[in-house]
Amino acid sequence: MAELTALIRRAHDGDDVARNAVFNQLYGELQKLARARLARGGRHTLLETSALINEAFIRLAQTAGLEAADRSHYLAYASQAMRSVIVDLIRARSAERRGGGAAHVTLNTSIAERTTSGQEEILRVHEVLEELERIDERVVRVVEMRYFAGLTEQEMAAALGLSDRTVRRVWEKARLLLTAALAGEQEP
Repeated sequence: MAELTALIRRAHDGDDVARNAVFNQLYGELQKLARARLARGGRHTLLETSALINEAFIRLAQTAGLEAADRSHYLAYASQAMRSVIVDLIRARSAERRGGGAAHVTLNTSIAERTTSGQEEILRVHEVLEELERIDERVVRVVEMRYFAGLTEQEMAAALGLSDRTVRRVWEKARLLLTAALAGEQEP
């Protein structure tokens, strides 16, 4: 673990070899996170586990001043990158669906409804998180880590420097806010 932390610090200082080594060492964990996320509804994005991980890595590599102090912080950043990859892909597909030059094909409506609802949910969660960011940034970080990357409460607590109990309370608050916002009851 100490070796990984040292590699993360070297990567933060601009060492490309260290950045690649961090990615290689955490690939298995990133793969579990991506697989868990895609299994919970992200399959509607037509992303595969490897594609999500690779796209997230590219975004992490392009992030100037990535301040991940350790494994937990790195995974927290990865959850943000996965969120942005998924949301950007869904937005691009939605734009194509509205006349992006694709050939129009008649689909079985039940299949289209299932796919659209999953994509719409992901976009709506993203929109709610953007609104929540002005009110409570901690709630947003917890939702990103849980919803978009599937981190455990212990991993979130370590990444955020909070106790497990505090993370559970923040997650419960986030779930209530998301449920209300997605049901259209109120703004967060």
